[in-house]
Amino acid sequence: MTTTTSAEVAGGAPATLDPRPRPAADALTIAWRNVVNLRRNPQLLVFATIQPVIFVLMFRYVFGGAISVPGVPYVDYLMPGIFVQTVVFGALTTGVGLAEDLQKGLIERFRSLPMARSAVLVGRTLADLARNVFVVVLMVVVGLLIDWRIHTNVLAAAAGLGLVLGFAYSLSWVFAVVGLTAPDSETAQAASFPVLAPLVFASSAFVPVASMPGWLQPWAEHQPVSVVVDAVRALTLGGPTRSEVVAALAWIVGIVAVFAPVAVARYRRVA
Repeated sequence: MTTTTSAEVAGGAPATLDPRPRPAADALTIAWRNVVNLRRNPQLLVFATIQPVIFVLMFRYVFGGAISVPGVPYVDYLMPGIFVQTVVFGALTTGVGLAEDLQKGLIERFRSLPMARSAVLVGRTLADLARNVFVVVLMVVVGLLIDWRIHTNVLAAAAGLGLVLGFAYSLSWVFAVVGLTAPDSETAQAASFPVLAPLVFASSAFVPVASMPGWLQPWAEHQPVSVVVDAVRALTLGGPTRSEVVAALAWIVGIVAVFAPVAVARYRRVA
């Protein structure tokens, strides 16, 4: 009698293998399954890239002339905010995907396989991280085409993009909780926007916090999107960076530390 392993999920043939769960290998198998799903449904990737490109062009050429940032071209101020805004909105893909898998009964199929329980969530978040790498690279190309320039050096800019991807990964765990709680993918998407909108638009992503009403500034200055955007700006525009980067890393680690256990606990209840 053969034992069907998680390799079958990724499209491989059934094999007689050790039935004991292998967390790392199982997570990579699920991640590959989700990446293949993107390749087979390119419209998902197209929609994920069209929106940030439109935001870049709109803010650069429509609103850019009306927004003034002392001492720096607006496009150089804008791009760190666009990077973070892109991955924040992209993070809801994790929740929508998990809700869809639950709705279709795919999570039950995973549960019947001799695989690590953590693999479904880790694999999903890793696949979404891979998608975010592609989207961020695309946004770098678009930014350079519209005259975005790095004022520091390549290593500092790479560190800034690393923060963006780390923040994206942490938010995947937040929306994993949403996806595992919502009854379907439509509800997961609808429930995500009220969380996303205050984070993105009431932040320093597009305009300086000082230009906002006084009652809004404390929130805008200290919420995670602004903290990460400010750290990326420091790494691409120059100036003091240590405190900004430390604060951004603290948010990233803190979000994962809080929401990953919650997501795992929720997954165990629904699966």
